[in-house]
Amino acid sequence: MLVRDGDRTVMTMASDFQGDPKEFAVVIPVPTFLKREQIHVGDKALVDHIDAYSAPRLVEYYDSNPCIRMMTLESLQMRAGVAGAAAMKDQDARARSLGVKIDAQYTVGEYDILLLSAEQSAGLETWLRENGYRIPAGASAVLASYLKQNMRFFVARVNLAEQAKLGFSYLRPLQIAYESPKFMLPIRLGTVNANGKQEVFVYALTRKGRVETTNYRTVKLPSDIDLPVYLKDASEFGKFYKSMFVRQVSEQPGAVFLEYAWDMKWCDPCAADPLTSDELRELGVFWAEGRGAQPPDVFVTRLHVRYDKASFPEDLVFQETADRNNFQGRYVLRHEWKGAESCAAATEYRRGLRQRHEQEAGQLASLTGWSLPEIRQRMGLGAEAAPLRQPAWWERLWKN
Repeated sequence: MLVRDGDRTVMTMASDFQGDPKEFAVVIPVPTFLKREQIHVGDKALVDHIDAYSAPRLVEYYDSNPCIRMMTLESLQMRAGVAGAAAMKDQDARARSLGVKIDAQYTVGEYDILLLSAEQSAGLETWLRENGYRIPAGASAVLASYLKQNMRFFVARVNLAEQAKLGFSYLRPLQIAYESPKFMLPIRLGTVNANGKQEVFVYALTRKGRVETTNYRTVKLPSDIDLPVYLKDASEFGKFYKSMFVRQVSEQPGAVFLEYAWDMKWCDPCAADPLTSDELRELGVFWAEGRGAQPPDVFVTRLHVRYDKASFPEDLVFQETADRNNFQGRYVLRHEWKGAESCAAATEYRRGLRQRHEQEAGQLASLTGWSLPEIRQRMGLGAEAAPLRQPAWWERLWKN
């Protein structure tokens, strides 16, 4: 998550790491020196909240009785060890011999944090390996590019004793606050040891408007599309969204996808409640007022990136725009009316249902690449589409 206004940035890093916490470590290039007070351990629940607020959503509409004019019902479903002094002295000496300088060392919550600078990438790579960080062969070239930009390295690993003392069974997000003209997110280091494509969600909180990338295309995901009602099940919607996103990535390699853009003060309707002023300040919105105050001006942009070294050779560079147009990934289920009333409008309604269902099946197949016959079967339409007969013009003249 990136909170940005002027040159001030608060970055919140939440990981979905699975495994033994002693195996967890993060190495993030940062554009400036960080004091202990600029580092904070955040609340995972707040990250979950903004994820839920901005998540792509499923909307349901229920067809009314065509013989009786009535209001449409809408419902919402959303998807979905501390070293001793002698050891530290030896560590510093070894670091200096490799051209690595430990600029600062902190323990923040359950994390041991180092801030490193280096003279050359090979020495930094060697030091990281010797100290238990899994840096694969070939990392030197990426590290060197950051060193040329005079960037430091924020290095964190879990302090198991502190984690046990604090009683947390999961990794809380790390937050850093700094000033820099660079509005960017370093992602290339993660591609060096990646087993396949990496996935990142960027939540950008700004004052003025939508955030977009300047060195890659920012593309809106397909939205406001009618789909078959069997996707109402949360697991089915999850499968649909994953398949649709994979297809979009395949069709538009090198694109950054926009999933949500909205003013935090309202939503239409809300997938989750907007964050309060207090919650926003905890996430780093430094222009938020004190407790109980009205929510500040915050525009939320949610970007989704699936990347590898080939398709994303550069880090993500952002800019805040003046565009405040609302956008959300929104997918529509229309439940058919099943009443027995008979009238001209009901006859016309029933006649059009088959065509509507065929269109929904076709749109789902087009978005995901799924088998159209299988989709038809799930919808109860049969493996093959029945021919759609358009009524002759004279059949509309007189109603018997």
